[in-house]
Amino acid sequence: MATLSTFPSPPWPNSNPNPNSNPNPNFVTQEEQSIPLDSQNDSAISFRSIDYQSIGSHGDEPDDHDHDQNANPNIYKAFPAPYDPPTLEPHGHGRNENPNPNIPKPLDPPTLLHLSFNQDQGCFAVGTDCGFRIFNCDPFREIFRRDFDDGGISGVEMLFLCNILALVGGGPHPQYPPNKVMIWDDHQGRCIGELSFRSDVRSVRLRRDRIVVVLEQKVYVYNFTDLKLLHQIETISNPKGLCAVSQLAASLVLVCPGLQKGQVRVEHYASKRTKFIMAHDSRIACFALTPDGQLLATSSSKGTLVRVFNSIDGTLLQEVRRGADRAEIYSLAFSSTAQWLAVSSDKGTVHIFNLKVNPGSPGIEKSRYASDSNLAVTQSSSSLSFIKGVLPKYFSSEWSVAQFRLPEGSHYIVAFGHQKNTVVILGMDGSFYRCQFDPAIGGEMTQLEYHNFLKPEEAF
Repeated sequence: MATLSTFPSPPWPNSNPNPNSNPNPNFVTQEEQSIPLDSQNDSAISFRSIDYQSIGSHGDEPDDHDHDQNANPNIYKAFPAPYDPPTLEPHGHGRNENPNPNIPKPLDPPTLLHLSFNQDQGCFAVGTDCGFRIFNCDPFREIFRRDFDDGGISGVEMLFLCNILALVGGGPHPQYPPNKVMIWDDHQGRCIGELSFRSDVRSVRLRRDRIVVVLEQKVYVYNFTDLKLLHQIETISNPKGLCAVSQLAASLVLVCPGLQKGQVRVEHYASKRTKFIMAHDSRIACFALTPDGQLLATSSSKGTLVRVFNSIDGTLLQEVRRGADRAEIYSLAFSSTAQWLAVSSDKGTVHIFNLKVNPGSPGIEKSRYASDSNLAVTQSSSSLSFIKGVLPKYFSSEWSVAQFRLPEGSHYIVAFGHQKNTVVILGMDGSFYRCQFDPAIGGEMTQLEYHNFLKPEEAF
């Protein structure tokens, strides 16, 4: 799942200088519920007692809370597409818990701190220096926003289309401490839980049963229902917060950087297996995982090649070339069928590659896509492939089937749209593109739609 965030954040000011004062009487204090992991660790965990209200039912609800037999287990509520959350009434419980809907909207567009798609790429979340916003991709529209009084959000992680989000404070004036993950229930309009650490949070990943928190050199995996720590992983320095998790309920696959440059670590929790893959010689810059966790795409800091691996045994299945010049890869994305791979970089071009491997049978071409794939492969292969083995690998590389040129100077992330052969591109300048590619003809993609989601709502 593609994510862009700005780091680092300034130190969090102490808004409660009186250590004996509890500004939130409905929650126990951190001192009362602090759970130190290890005196040698650079992080510690604390959480509030979660006061869940009845907010509907969901087909894949987690179990009851171990620490509160009266807690309502129905912590999720799936909204029918398009997502239409309930209207919230104004609250007055303090700056850190509730947005102020009466704050006048600023005349200037807010500063963008974070961009990310949700798990099925149907929506995207925006964190700004004054709150967060949620948008629908197709049709494009702002679903809702929560504006805070001069409080920035540098991390927003959605959970499909439900009312639960994970927030991390950031920017010049963070709404929450940057070393905390706040679990926000938009149905209640407040935070219902938190996870605290001794260093800044770099990213968060959600499943219906797990919360994954990424620090610069640690990854923590928690049970969603009671915030119980299940696993902690040490990584090489990971300032981007690189992490990916599968989304199928039957199995959990987690990918994070390993302890060596160019190495990725794959955790298969169902089979209790750990696989280390030496994916590149240079440091890992980006990676993506298919929803079932079987395919893993990686790129390095060089940004010239993208490699696709079988996540189970680490076999290299395919290698494609973005270009000859170094580039910073911003995002990688698989299509829902794993037939296509999208890549965005600082070169201002989004590339679409044809994948020839079947996740169920590595190395075998997908016969069900033969009509489109054969045409695409013909165009994506180099015309000099007949001298493969004589000249450098560059001349026999697999190239992209389709491209879309973007204005340079901004960071872009990409995902596949729900309509066939479409992609959605988001920019940190507020740009939204929806484009279509022709797998038979290839070449330049067709722009179907453009918006600037930072403009006032009236401009949409």
